[in-house]
Amino acid sequence: MTSYGAIAKYLGSAQSSRMVGWAMNNSSRIKPKVPAHRVVNRNGMLTGKHFFGANDAMQHLLEKEGIKVSDDKIIDFKKHFWDPSVELML
Repeated sequence: MTSYGAIAKYLGSAQSSRMVGWAMNNSSRIKPKVPAHRVVNRNGMLTGKHFFGANDAMQHLLEKEGIKVSDDKIIDFKKHFWDPSVELML
């Protein structure tokens, strides 16, 4: 799990989290598939859920991976958070 802001920061444009969201929205056309359902807002909210078709599709994908979601928010988000700035030190 990561956030739009964490990806934007890693890319060197911390103020561009909205652009990351648009990129995630358009990623459904890319092969191999991009796991866009794993990108949420900085609080762990499923803010992009309406781009996955059915209203609960994003939650369903996360729950299939063992992530618990309640009221459109990831439970223990900090525990699951993946920070590209730390993990991908290039």
